[in-house]
Parts: sequence; C-alpha cells; structure tokens
Amino acid sequence: MKKYFCAILLSILTSTFLNSCKEDSNQEKSIHDHEILKLSPNQENLNISVLLDLSDRINPKKYPSPAMEFYLRDVGYLKSIAKSFEAHVMNKKVIRINDKIQVFIDPEPFDNTLNKKLSILKISFNKDNVTKEKILKTCEKYDSISKLIYEAAIKDDHYVGSDTWRFFKNKVKDYCIEDGSRNILVVLTDGYMFHKNTRIKEDNRTAYLTPQDVENFGFNSTGWKEKFDQQDFGFIKANEELSNLEVLVLGINPSYKNPYEEDVIRAYWNKWLEEMGVKNFEIKQADLPSNMEKIIREFILSE
Repeated sequence: MKKYFCAILLSILTSTFLNSCKEDSNQEKSIHDHEILKLSPNQENLNISVLLDLSDRINPKKYPSPAMEFYLRDVGYLKSIAKSFEAHVMNKKVIRINDKIQVFIDPEPFDNTLNKKLSILKISFNKDNVTKEKILKTCEKYDSISKLIYEAAIKDDHYVGSDTWRFFKNKVKDYCIEDGSRNILVVLTDGYMFHKNTRIKEDNRTAYLTPQDVENFGFNSTGWKEKFDQQDFGFIKANEELSNLEVLVLGINPSYKNPYEEDVIRAYWNKWLEEMGVKNFEIKQADLPSNMEKIIREFILSE
C-alpha cells in the first residue's frame, strides 16, 4: 500500500513539473497567435515607414474614380500595411519584439492638428511596452486616423505636391533606416513626381515627372525606350548605398491618353531605385485594396 501511495505521489509531482516547464516554455513563444493571419515565426525586427503623396492626385473632383476614390484606396493600403505589421509582432517571441511603424508627409504640413495625427501613427513596440491589446489597436488607428488625414487634405484644397525626390535625398537614411532592422519604405503615389521647390534638371535627368513631361520628352511612341536609354533620361540620383532599404511603391496611376505612360513611369522608378542601391523593390499599379492586400502582406511578411 505504501509503495502504491508513493507511486501516485511521484506521478502527481512529475505531472506538475512538466506542466510548469510547458508554461515557462510558452512564455518564450509569440505573444499570441494572430487571430487573422497564422504565420511561421519571423523574428526579424520590422521598421516600416510610409510616405504619403498628398498632391492633387487624391482630389476626387479632379480625378474621380467610380469604383473607389483614390484617397480611399490609400486608406485601404494603409490598413493592410498595419494589419501585416500587427501579424508580424503578434507572432514574435516577446523578448525579441523591437518593431516600428510610422507615416511621413513631405513637405511637413503646417497644420498642427495634422502633425498630431501623424504622431499617433508613429508606433513602436518592445518587450517592455507590448501587449496584445496595444498591438491590435494599430490597424484601428491606421484605418481611422489616415482617413481623417486625407479628408483634411482634400478639404484644405491646397495641393502643393509631394517632395518625394527631396525626401529620398535628405531624410530617408535618417528617418527610415535603422541598424539591426528590416527597413521597408512604402510610397503611396500615382508614380508622377513634382514639387514646386524641386524643379531640378541636369541634362535629361530631372527631379520631377508629370504627364506633360512624358509628352514633351516624346515618350508617346514605340521608340520611347530606345530614346530613354540612349539619351539617359530618368530621375536624378537622390542618394546612394540604400541596400538596407526595401521599397514598395503603390498606386501607380498613369494617364491613359498615352498607352506607353505606365511603362515610362516604371522605367523612371526602376532606374532611380536601382541607381540608389535599393536591391528589393516592387512597383504596383493602383487597384482596389482587397486586391492589393495579398501583395502588401507578402512583401512585408516575406522572410
């Protein structure tokens, strides 16, 4: 009887010990499996930046889109970006979490209210401040606040353009690249580039590109690519050694008066990013957010 009692006691103690070890081990796993996306754990630190082009491309009166207004497509893209960021953080080991997401407008808005909204979208998680509840508010913030930002820009109706070229020249290294992180910059733009204070031209290289420029440069016939290559057209190189930056360009929206316009825009961006040393980049045409979600997710969550 004594031997039988000892055997039962030993069994209970062993079971308790194993369960305790299992609970300790679980603390080393991800904070919580994401309810929406089930991923294999990727322990890289993500540093995601988004650059918004708030030029008149988002004006629903000037560029109406019956399927979905372009500014609402941007809002949908931002939501997908935030959703992928959430999924990444939720699937990391807590001790490894050191991930960031932020939004930029260039030039910076004079509206202090708008700047406060942008500051809310600057979100950083580490092992000391992360909770499941905080993570799952990221997508909610990016959905609601980004919509307010676009609506404010449209209501203001004072489109000065987006200084994308100067952002790459003066800010991208300081703002978007951190050692020890996978650095991703998502640019929401129609693919054209223009700001009133950055009309720089060096031979056939420019810091801008508009539909009028595409026409004036003669890129509206089958021989446009030979001319582009032989006469060295393209954007002026704004920076160099950006090998630690990945770029996803979303929203390309060419003028369909010229059947070659999208190809021209892509040639400009491809050449520009390659010359600046960006090794991983994709350039995607404007589409409904439901169609773009998979592309965004795969770009951000690829290992």
